[in-house]
Amino acid sequence: MALPNQLTLLRMGLTPLFVVTLAFDGLYFRYASLSIFMLASLTDWYDGYVARKYGNITNIGKYLDPLADKLLISAAFGMFTYLGMVKFWMFAAIACRDFLVTGLRSYALHLNKPFVTSNFAKWKTAGQMMAIYFILIWLVVKASQQNSQPIPATVAEVEDWNVIGKMMLFVTFFTLATGASYLFDNRRHLKSLAISFYRVFVPTNVR
Repeated sequence: MALPNQLTLLRMGLTPLFVVTLAFDGLYFRYASLSIFMLASLTDWYDGYVARKYGNITNIGKYLDPLADKLLISAAFGMFTYLGMVKFWMFAAIACRDFLVTGLRSYALHLNKPFVTSNFAKWKTAGQMMAIYFILIWLVVKASQQNSQPIPATVAEVEDWNVIGKMMLFVTFFTLATGASYLFDNRRHLKSLAISFYRVFVPTNVR
């Protein structure tokens, strides 16, 4: 198996470990979840670098790489929802958008048809990653300050200004906006996929 695909599988394997460490409270677990996420993020960057540099771009890699990314990001936002730091509708909107676009991209690749991408998607991913890192670092800070009195002014200001909530609101709507752009630009694939699903459940001569 090519090295980029091995790194992708490693990232997928790190995702449940990230979830488990994030589910436990305590400073060491917070450091562990942050470290695991950083390692998984590095595999994402490095597998793309290796694939482009050495031409190790495979069809299975085209399927697995975006899927691994979405699993990691959705797992992070899902756990933040579990911890009460992100609203459920935000997590649901981001996850549904990401997996819908990933499924549509995979469908286009399966048909060997071009899939229109956008630079906005890169900014979307960057925004999601920045939000995840911010929340993970915030969890580390909160865990380290549990026994400190009084609460540092910076910590209090982040909570008073609801920085995480406002940040997630922006990330959510930007994610949805890029998703709408993707669906519009690739509406032919979306129509073809919808017809394929329709034919499975309701056999017809629709073309």
